[in-house]
Amino acid sequence: MLKLPANAKKWITLTTKVVGVFLLLAIIVFFSLRGYFLNKTIEKVQQKMLNNYSTVLLVEDAGFTGLAGISLKGIQLIPQGKDTLLKMDEFQLSVKLFYALFMDVRVKSISIHNGYFQLTKKNGVKNFDQFFQKKDTIDIEKKEASGSNKEVNYAEVLYKLITKGLNKIPNEVDIHHFSLKGYDEQLYVDFNVDELKLVNGLVYSKMVVSSNNMVQNWALNGQVNPSERKADLQFERTDSGRVMIPYLPERFNLFAGFGSARLVVDGISFDDDELKIDGLASLKSFVINHPKIAKKDVVVDEVEFNYVYKIGSNYLSLDSASKVNFNGFVFHPFVRLENSPDTIFHLVVQTEKVPAQNFLNALPEGLFSHIKGMEAIGNISYRLEFKYNENNPNDMIFESVLEKDNLHITKYGEANLNKLNKEFVYVPMENGRSMRPVFVGAANPYFTPLDLISPLLKKSVLTCEDPSFYWHRGFVTEAFRQSIVKNIRTGKFKRGASTISMQLMKNVFLTREKTMARKLEEILLVYILENNNISSKDRMFEVYLNIIEWGPNVYGIGEATQFYFKKNPMDLTLSESMFLATIVPGPKHFMWRFGKDGTAKPYLERTYRFLSNKMIGRGLIMPEDTIGLTHQINITGAAKQFIIKSDTLVNDTIVERELLLIENHEAVDEED
Repeated sequence: MLKLPANAKKWITLTTKVVGVFLLLAIIVFFSLRGYFLNKTIEKVQQKMLNNYSTVLLVEDAGFTGLAGISLKGIQLIPQGKDTLLKMDEFQLSVKLFYALFMDVRVKSISIHNGYFQLTKKNGVKNFDQFFQKKDTIDIEKKEASGSNKEVNYAEVLYKLITKGLNKIPNEVDIHHFSLKGYDEQLYVDFNVDELKLVNGLVYSKMVVSSNNMVQNWALNGQVNPSERKADLQFERTDSGRVMIPYLPERFNLFAGFGSARLVVDGISFDDDELKIDGLASLKSFVINHPKIAKKDVVVDEVEFNYVYKIGSNYLSLDSASKVNFNGFVFHPFVRLENSPDTIFHLVVQTEKVPAQNFLNALPEGLFSHIKGMEAIGNISYRLEFKYNENNPNDMIFESVLEKDNLHITKYGEANLNKLNKEFVYVPMENGRSMRPVFVGAANPYFTPLDLISPLLKKSVLTCEDPSFYWHRGFVTEAFRQSIVKNIRTGKFKRGASTISMQLMKNVFLTREKTMARKLEEILLVYILENNNISSKDRMFEVYLNIIEWGPNVYGIGEATQFYFKKNPMDLTLSESMFLATIVPGPKHFMWRFGKDGTAKPYLERTYRFLSNKMIGRGLIMPEDTIGLTHQINITGAAKQFIIKSDTLVNDTIVERELLLIENHEAVDEED
């Protein structure tokens, strides 16, 4: 063992004592002056808040608790001339001393007692907009210009932010009687946290949530483990009923709620320049109600979402390993959004082969009321793919494939599709009111079998409304694809892709209500009708021509030919057939196609020429069939008294729009 000289021992002892004395003095000075430095820091923040945001920060008392704790009392944040933004009677925070020595601030505990944070908008004045003023971007641009050309890996940046955020989560949280409030003119919502505790990774809270028309008691419980990147939180209502989301009913007439919700985070990792977040989210007894969705509550018993999110340097994706269990029906979603070199959105939804009844059982209550009770045997599998490149919109991919294996409908719900094959009573609807019933069958003197309708009328209607009716299975994929492209380009829903099958389904079995539920039912019922040999194309077309509206209180081709021309459907000329076909999109507007003297307006000639060329090109008529074709139609029936002998720009605009849509092969459904 090495022995030190006596002098060396003395120097080491002396140095240790001196360092110890200096450390002791430094600690004494620090603790003596830390109150001074704290007050100076508060004054600096107060001045910054006032100068930069015109907001007054008040602190009645500031001090320290223990070695690494701060206590503030009487805190207020008041924008000048506006409502108070923040008020807290007492706020305490302590940091982890070991990390603080290395300039890494990690919170050990937070305590808040009595107070509120509120966002208000009253008489158009917001108490928070001063914090969102546009800042000068010159410095940012300079930094970008002088910086390196190395591309930013946003996945890495986000992972670092998440890591820092998780490291800031305290070990202990104790909040009592603190409210989060929002006021939007006369509307308000108040989340009053009566108690929120986080101790040893366990979360417990209870709060009272109130708004203009409801008061609820909520609870959030579970556990969090920031160091392991894990969490399991459950959210529910402790009094009777569902958790109802406040503010939405008063602001948007939207009611939404759930029995309970759960969020699980199983892991957050970063490997190979990719951020991965996986876990589970679930809702039970979810309900939503809005006039645009459905006329009654839409209820989902349970939905469970096993998610795997992946984020790279230029993309955000929901991985195909994700799984959704929707009321017992399982499917796998894949979503990917890239932002370079092109902006590309890619969506894939697919299922395994499953019993068809599983799908029918999973349909939400209130959303498919006409299908409720339907039963089927056999199996189905489905795959949907949608891919859109913002720089190459015409290359958009849209594929929807449903494969069936021995699929048979054994029982119908409210919509008995077999009704099409029999005589039945059709009741037209207009503005929510039932019109006079129309009997579809031989007992109706105006009912006209398909073979007694002029081929020229049938060909004209198909050309205008659905050229591929006899070949498609309810939907025209290419037309739907073009519809999506145009709607994305314009940013509005301007173009539809309705087929005769879809119009027939809506008229016979559904209502004219403008809801998402009606449209979804229409799509599903059309698929079932067209892909299960329930009715022939000829019968569908026959029913369609005998029930659609052709004018005011005029239903069916038999009534229409008498109303306009006093003749039978078989005796129509090409000009008369084109006239009837072109008024299908807007039958109540037919009179606006005539001028002051009762003659057809000149712009109709263009449409007739366009249609005749299309029909010749498709081999539906011969060139010689157009001899004598004229847009000057001689109205001889009762329709003559409806013709308005005056011109208006508005009427012309509406009619020209209808004709233009026909020329673009867009069958307009004015009720949609």
